Amino acid sequence: MLQEITSLKNPRIKNVLLLKEKSKQRREQGLFIIEGKREVFLAIKSGYTIETIYFEPQLFSENDLFQFEKYNFECIRIDAKIYEKVAYRGSTEGIFAVAKCKDLSLNQLQIESPNPLILIAESPEKPGNIGALLRTADAVKIDAVIIADPLTDIYNPNIIRSSVGGIFSTQIATAPTDEVIAFIKQKNIS
Repeated sequence: MLQEITSLKNPRIKNVLLLKEKSKQRREQGLFIIEGKREVFLAIKSGYTIETIYFEPQLFSENDLFQFEKYNFECIRIDAKIYEKVAYRGSTEGIFAVAKCKDLSLNQLQIESPNPLILIAESPEKPGNIGALLRTADAVKIDAVIIADPLTDIYNPNIIRSSVGGIFSTQIATAPTDEVIAFIKQKNIS
């Protein structure tokens, strides 16, 4: 039987709202929000660990949950007022997930091409711009995106939304500028 939450005062929903609104909470808990069916599936395909899926049954049918059965995710039915409070956009099919953040350090990048194409952006601050960079990087199949001295955390819901899944299909790393410079010199990346 599915668990159901109908109150905005529920501790789990309060925590979801904290994750949505506070980068400090995302960092401390190592969790973030993914909104939209396509984005959730891209995150799963990219190896992100999904903790919980929340769905609003008027927008996302319980029959559609069979898509997640093989993963054994916890799925929780929520009502419309909760979904409206959490969702950034109304066209996301009534589903969002709480997922674990990945290690975004430079040493986790898998650069296999002898002549890689890497996008390096220094100190971008607007989430929508970072999302656009990730969307473009995904479209042209860039080997990696490195954010030097980021002023916004990569798991900001606006970045996830504006990247239209590009955050999940592109390798990403963040580091201070001096570490990025040392990394590209060490790897002989021109």
